[in-house]
Amino acid sequence: MLQTVRYLIGTAGPSGYGSKSAAEEVTESCPDLRSVTAIITGATSGIGAEVARVLAKRGARLVLPARNLKAAEEARARIVAEFPDSEILVMALDLSSLSSVRKFASEFESLNLPLNLLINNAGKFTHNHAISEDGIEMTFATNYLGHFLLTKLLVNKMAETASATGIQGRIVNVTSGIHGWVSGDIIQNLGVITRNKRQYDATRAYALSKLCNVLHTKELAYRLKDMGANVTANCVHPGVVRTRLTREREGFITDLVFLLASKLLKTIPQAAATTCYAAVHPRLLNVSGKYFVDCNEATPSKQAMNLTEAARIWVFSDTVVSSKDPKAALENYLSSIN
Repeated sequence: MLQTVRYLIGTAGPSGYGSKSAAEEVTESCPDLRSVTAIITGATSGIGAEVARVLAKRGARLVLPARNLKAAEEARARIVAEFPDSEILVMALDLSSLSSVRKFASEFESLNLPLNLLINNAGKFTHNHAISEDGIEMTFATNYLGHFLLTKLLVNKMAETASATGIQGRIVNVTSGIHGWVSGDIIQNLGVITRNKRQYDATRAYALSKLCNVLHTKELAYRLKDMGANVTANCVHPGVVRTRLTREREGFITDLVFLLASKLLKTIPQAAATTCYAAVHPRLLNVSGKYFVDCNEATPSKQAMNLTEAARIWVFSDTVVSSKDPKAALENYLSSIN
């Protein structure tokens, strides 16, 4: 109850910020970001767009990958109209497609740009059962597996940039508090929502992808330290906010739920605050493998803190994305644990 009251009134935590803090506010004390290059997925609208706007205001060079290039160009135009000196590149990327992720990473490498910051923000809530071109359930493929591969392909570039510039690299994975709703074996859960259309539950699929975002962060932080990279990895729960993520559920019931819950909702600038805090705030220098809510470190679900499970999901994910036939790799893995 006390925690809810603190959330509603925006009481500041140890960081000096709370649920009512906005992205511009939490970046006021940040250093000039003109030496920083950032990739932000899902920056065409909602939280991602606000993160991009605020980082551009602070001087960062932005790369905005998007499936919808028209929407990305419009997002770029809005930022440039407000901050004319902004340097923003728009590039094609469909996170649900592993081949598209590889193509994007290759094209980015060919630009010979540094990479200081990777914000894995894009999210999808697929109301109806759908399978990606690689044979993976669509929400999981977009929210988690695509970001897993993207990070894997770019991490060496980030380590090289950090070594050459002395600026610590940061990876931020955007997850959700709903990750705690998952129970049971993660990979078997994925098998059920991928194979069986009748047993598909959109919320379950979304929660599963978000749990894997947290586990990815835990294992990634360990591996970055093991390789001696001056790069950190943290994950954030932005809070509850109405964005285009709910676009497939528009209608009277959705409108009614959001009206009744309006006192618990954040504005988009408030929802973008924790991502910006994890991405650039000086307080988080050398902080890695943590989970943040309302710009303060928090405790994720018990399952999300299981380091053995984090390592297991990493091996599974790496096996799938490295395979010439991801669907067959998934089926083989499922068969091995049944």
